[in-house]
Amino acid sequence: MKKFLALLLVLAMTLTIVACNGTTKPVETKPTESGSQTEPQKTDPGTEEPTEPGEPGGGSSIAVCLASEPDTIDPALNSAVDGATLIVHLFSGLAKWSLDANGNYAIVADAAEELVDGVANDDGTVTYTYTLRDGMKWSDGEPVTASDFEFAWKRASSADLGADYEYMFEVVDGYGDEINAHALDERTLEVTLANVVPYWNELLAFPTYFPVREDVVADETWATNPATYVSNGAYIMSSWEHNSKITLTKNPDFIDADTVTMDTIEFYLSDDSNNMLANFKSGAWQLIDDVPTNEIATLKEEYPDEFHIQGQIGTYYVCWNVNANILPAGSDLTGVEAEKAQAEIRNALSLLYDRNYIVEEIAQGGQVPASSFVSMGFPEADGTEFYMNAGPSSEYPGYFNTDPSEEVMDANYNEAIEILKKYYTFDEASGKFTDVPALDYLYNTSEGHKAIGEYLQSALEGVSITMNMENQEWNTFLNTRKQGNYTVARNGWIADYNDPITLLDLWTSGSGNNDVQFGKGDHADIAAYDIDLTEYGLDVVVKGGTWAETYDVIIAAIKTSTDDAQRYALMHAAEDLLMSTGAVTPIYYYTDLYMLDQSVEGFFSIPLGYKYFMHTTIN
Repeated sequence: MKKFLALLLVLAMTLTIVACNGTTKPVETKPTESGSQTEPQKTDPGTEEPTEPGEPGGGSSIAVCLASEPDTIDPALNSAVDGATLIVHLFSGLAKWSLDANGNYAIVADAAEELVDGVANDDGTVTYTYTLRDGMKWSDGEPVTASDFEFAWKRASSADLGADYEYMFEVVDGYGDEINAHALDERTLEVTLANVVPYWNELLAFPTYFPVREDVVADETWATNPATYVSNGAYIMSSWEHNSKITLTKNPDFIDADTVTMDTIEFYLSDDSNNMLANFKSGAWQLIDDVPTNEIATLKEEYPDEFHIQGQIGTYYVCWNVNANILPAGSDLTGVEAEKAQAEIRNALSLLYDRNYIVEEIAQGGQVPASSFVSMGFPEADGTEFYMNAGPSSEYPGYFNTDPSEEVMDANYNEAIEILKKYYTFDEASGKFTDVPALDYLYNTSEGHKAIGEYLQSALEGVSITMNMENQEWNTFLNTRKQGNYTVARNGWIADYNDPITLLDLWTSGSGNNDVQFGKGDHADIAAYDIDLTEYGLDVVVKGGTWAETYDVIIAAIKTSTDDAQRYALMHAAEDLLMSTGAVTPIYYYTDLYMLDQSVEGFFSIPLGYKYFMHTTIN
């Protein structure tokens, strides 16, 4: 944990705290949507010292814009960072992220009186017993009880709910049947984990582990209407003008209400970066989480104290649907042979992209070209950075060379062409392929995502591969991707907690966040993968196994291992298998780019993507 917090500080460098008064009316432009966990412009932060949370101030209302209409703000069902930011203002879990007196990130107790140490049992399981703080209330006045946590956790981990993050409860004893979590009385919650979990406290601070009340969620539409949205956190949802604005007001019954300095937070809903910037410049909105990419250089110069770039732990990438056929018409390859061929093709196409051009000329937010899926910012078992040890090469980190030199770029291009020639017809005279099927690239509405997609499109056009662009509004886009109704799509993931597994367990067969469709549909029966875990001390060898028989097995081994060296070695093995498929094409490691008006104090954000407004004041 200490290593991770140190790396967070390196990424964030310092926190900046600034923004403006909220009296001007917003510019009247039609709001759209925006990606939450994947904006293409972000980096490291400013230089001011953080404001201590809870300082008194005069401001009572702040207007911000993170993204468009959230897909859901049910804590168990949300899987996007914009939704999570709303949820951390509305709910209190057992733990939360905070800043200490020195401005350092810390996990601290929230609804729990303290974050206790676990008690090891003879069978290797570990039991934690938490006491809830006395006097906590739901926003309708009912008491918060340990039974609410038990119900919420069992609901979120149930197959019946089908939550994207159901797998986050794999670490709890009994997962797959009924998790071993029980209310011993009104204020005492006992939970038993399958084994020691080094990131357990971080899970407690994650929205999926937040409480909900059984009688409230019995109404399946509860999380769409302020009249039925019952929460237990610092704020109450007072209004939701769909596709326009969500307003949160301070909860007078919140147990720590005396530390909440901002009375009202207006979350405007838009994915139009030009709209965001216009409202920021007019003074209507005090924070915006996206700006037009063609304005970035100017904004850096004209708004040096309000344009912020902060470290973030995550990866912007392109994902491929493994059930979509990209072989030429008439190919006689099927089954395992077809999948191995398409894996080689996907990896070859990845070599055609100039990631340095993307981060320097398009994103312009200090992003780092990515050559692995697990992002920078995670510590290795020995304290070095995990991503620096990824991949098979001793000459460069990762799975391909992102050096910007002409020599490396030419080598990548030539390697890609030679691989693609194995499967497609190549005209040597023109240097073009003639029978690659047209690809469709799906992205959610955003000038930044569009600009990156257009670059990827042009890179493929250079060898006569057609890629058509299709954009969808945020909610539709999330569900299209989740259902596998696409060929190629933009994607991104920001870490949920302090361990590389958070970017690796996305891809198990049963994961609700597995947009690539590994182990789903036709791919479930493709026995194309090999693993040998004997070198890690495990008696596991699989030749010609399915995704569930190989990748899922590695992830399960990681989650049950209590030996750091073994765990990290297995995580590298999992990433090796993931990257061999070519279905995940890393583009860059995220940074967080936003604009915050100079008059705002007390704001902070963390490299996991959440932004906190409850302790802000406006000068």
